[in-house]
Amino acid sequence: MTTATEDLLGYEDLPALLTRMTGDEKHEPSATSTLDVLWVLYDRVLRVDPDNLHDPARDRFLLSKGHGPAAYYAVLAAKGFFPTDLLDDFGSYDSPLGYHPDRTRLPGVEISSGSLGHGLPLGVGVALGLRAQGFPDARTYVLVGDAELDEGSNHEAIAYAGATGLASLTVVVVDNRSATHGWPGGIGARFAAHGWSTATVDGRNHRALESALTTPLPGRPHVVVATVEDKY
Repeated sequence: MTTATEDLLGYEDLPALLTRMTGDEKHEPSATSTLDVLWVLYDRVLRVDPDNLHDPARDRFLLSKGHGPAAYYAVLAAKGFFPTDLLDDFGSYDSPLGYHPDRTRLPGVEISSGSLGHGLPLGVGVALGLRAQGFPDARTYVLVGDAELDEGSNHEAIAYAGATGLASLTVVVVDNRSATHGWPGGIGARFAAHGWSTATVDGRNHRALESALTTPLPGRPHVVVATVEDKY
């Protein structure tokens, strides 16, 4: 299903790709909040592309915020993981582009997601598995939303990864201030209390995102809090 390298598109093409997906289940604010983080990850950070989808030493990206996958689909299409024509059938009965990503139907999707609170614990397991299989250079990246951190499963994963120094794990929290009660001291403080290295950056600034995503401190898991405009 992957497309030829010469068909690859750029960041400036993403708005047009997003408009090809329609419907009430698009969850547009949730999707667009992740757009720049996803672009920087796939354009500048992740060691994965359509030609190495099955390389066991590749980096893994897990979209935990799977209820709003339109931006994810747009970036994967732009990078050649599947033809852009699939975007036009987003959410239709036979489309592989469901309202939640399905790892069994779309190249490049590492986990099926949409039910919140699962991605970070899964990311801990993936990072441990890669280490056990002898791939120390393979990094695991997980994207979560700030409201999603309310889910208790995340707290267990944050505590475990920090206590065990799971340095191959990077979490990106897209913060559009939609958490019910907010995070006293900031989201980064929640992770730092368990030994994570932290960075908070403008979630629309590509250079700042790239720098934060590629400079974790050795011996610790890393979290990047990417602030974007408020959801409401």
